[in-house]
Amino acid sequence: MLSINQQKYLRSLTQKKFRDKHNVFTVEGEKIVQEVLENEYFTVKKIFGLVDWFNQNRQLLTGREYLFNKVSDKELRQISTLSTPNQVFVVVEKPAADFQKELLYGQYALYLDNIQDPGNLGTIWRIADWFGFAYVFCSKGCVDWSNPKVIQSSMGAFLRVKILQKSFFDLKNEVPDVPTYAAVLGGENIFETTFTKNGIVIIGNESKGISEELQNAATFKIAIPKGQNGGAESLNAAVATGIICGQLAMSN
Repeated sequence: MLSINQQKYLRSLTQKKFRDKHNVFTVEGEKIVQEVLENEYFTVKKIFGLVDWFNQNRQLLTGREYLFNKVSDKELRQISTLSTPNQVFVVVEKPAADFQKELLYGQYALYLDNIQDPGNLGTIWRIADWFGFAYVFCSKGCVDWSNPKVIQSSMGAFLRVKILQKSFFDLKNEVPDVPTYAAVLGGENIFETTFTKNGIVIIGNESKGISEELQNAATFKIAIPKGQNGGAESLNAAVATGIICGQLAMSN
């Protein structure tokens, strides 16, 4: 049975200030939790699960049985952030920031300028994972990457693509000769652009786009052309990211 203090602690982790205070984030669901437990890069602090899950995953927990806390269906519902809890819930230590700038000389990365929606950030992270990008960088104004909704919608991308909060200009100072592509209205048609073999693609805020300061600092400005009979005012940030990344893959 979960103690009152345990319940309060786990519920508090839905808030950024407590995730930061304890330097942890949470992950839910059988498949993703299995991947976390198999990944040496992540340190699992606590596991809360149903007895059935424990019995089916004894081998996975070898040497870490002491981390496991048995909970009932009711208790899992009380601590879960999902509408339908899925057998197991883990608390994971946030990994140390690890930036290897040499990776940006052979691969692409994303820079997100004030992305606010957790679902968008998670989906963009997943897109970066699909296309094998080196990093996802976030401005200070972005939604927190450790938000449970971001983690859930990333579909495990957090296990493979590192995400770092970094000022755009600090990043450019570290890799001054890596080209940057700002996705803006009125930029060069991405289907007619000759892309370099590496670079940083800047994706802007859902309603305001990329700040003027970052637009002016970008090496190139690119755009997704609207169809001949297209009527939409704009594209969702994650959708636009997917189209741009797909074109980059085609070009390289």
